[in-house]
Amino acid sequence: MKFNLPASLIRQYAVVITVNLGVVTTGMSLAWTSPMLVKLRNETETPLSRPITEDEGSWIVSGGFLAAIFSIFLGGVLLDAIGRKYSFLLICLPKFLMAVLFIFATEVWMLIVGRVIMGVGDSFLFMVAPIYASEIASKEHRGSLGTFMQIFSCLGIVVTLSLGPFLSYTAFNIVLASAIAASTVPVFCMPESPFHLYSKGRTEEALAVLLQIRASEAIAKQELQEYQDSNKKADKIDKKQLLQNRTFLKSLALGFLLFVGSQITGYNAIQFYLQTILVSTKTSVKPEIASVVIGVIQVFASFCTPLFLTKFGRRPVLICSLSGMFLGMLGLGTFFKLAETGGEITGILNFLPIISLILVVYCFSAGIGSLSWLVTAEVFDGPSRAFGVSIALMSSLISMFVMTKYFAFMLVGTLIAVFLPETKGKTFSEIQRALGGESIEISEKNDKERV
Repeated sequence: MKFNLPASLIRQYAVVITVNLGVVTTGMSLAWTSPMLVKLRNETETPLSRPITEDEGSWIVSGGFLAAIFSIFLGGVLLDAIGRKYSFLLICLPKFLMAVLFIFATEVWMLIVGRVIMGVGDSFLFMVAPIYASEIASKEHRGSLGTFMQIFSCLGIVVTLSLGPFLSYTAFNIVLASAIAASTVPVFCMPESPFHLYSKGRTEEALAVLLQIRASEAIAKQELQEYQDSNKKADKIDKKQLLQNRTFLKSLALGFLLFVGSQITGYNAIQFYLQTILVSTKTSVKPEIASVVIGVIQVFASFCTPLFLTKFGRRPVLICSLSGMFLGMLGLGTFFKLAETGGEITGILNFLPIISLILVVYCFSAGIGSLSWLVTAEVFDGPSRAFGVSIALMSSLISMFVMTKYFAFMLVGTLIAVFLPETKGKTFSEIQRALGGESIEISEKNDKERV
């Protein structure tokens, strides 16, 4: 069986794959804390002068998201000012330098600073990649090409989860720095987004790019006409007017819903603390092996997304994704509730946290994790796309910072609210009854009566 793909479609895939090679390193960076926190807390494995504390670990995880909140508007300006391609290249240099810093870090503050700058770059890249992909892809293939970012991000996560636990701290960071350098070089050969070229008055260059990545000259010229119509709207609407435009605000609200919704599910907090969570389950499944399996599930799920989109569309996939995540979180919560009793966990219950995590990871990666970026980039019009996505992404970063920095506190607070009874003004017997048991005195009295 032969597949005769049009040359224009092959070029679309080649360009989008090239830009998403950088997303692999972002996936590696996002999952970096899962194996590295374990090493940094270990007195024999840490390269620092001492093991890090829990609070320092939470800042290493979340610091980048806090800084990225304030830099995201600059990213939106840069996207429009220097273009998608050069914005991408601008990200790569500080990311590479921070990976080198990790190799030679000897103090906690160096890691926090490095993670802050790395987080800013990763967040900016997550804005550049879907915008670039949506403007390179033709409307028929925008869905499948738009999901590549999640696929390549998951590949990066798998690399970290597969190598991180087994390599030394220094060796893994050498791998990270090398991957960033290797993924940057091909970007120099990529074309600029045709929409950006047209918006800067470089119409002939925009048409030349479109002729390479569209099926015919007629389609390329038609898209160029759409750019012209879109730019006429942009000339009439500035950013202040955009914030008063009903359609833009509706698109922005949908972006908030998707981005914030994908964070408050708690998935990213689970991902960043994955190995720590697996250690806390105290099951017979080795955390290092389980984390690799979960990473592979992410990649598999991301490859499933284009198939689901082709058959079902965006909305049904999103709804099913969140339903599956709910069941997985319920299973995980049930396991920890059973573990509270202190009894031995055996049989199928031993695998309940792994099965639950796999369900959560699969549903997130196959659904809202892939589609939040794609759909948000789609719902904004061309001239407002960079501005709208940057605002929506800021809401995601705020949610991500809160979930990762205060995940442990929120978890403890929730457990206290659910399970700890109020003890003020109560006798010890009343407290025991609130806990579902009897006081020692009552128990002893019943024992005497039976004798």
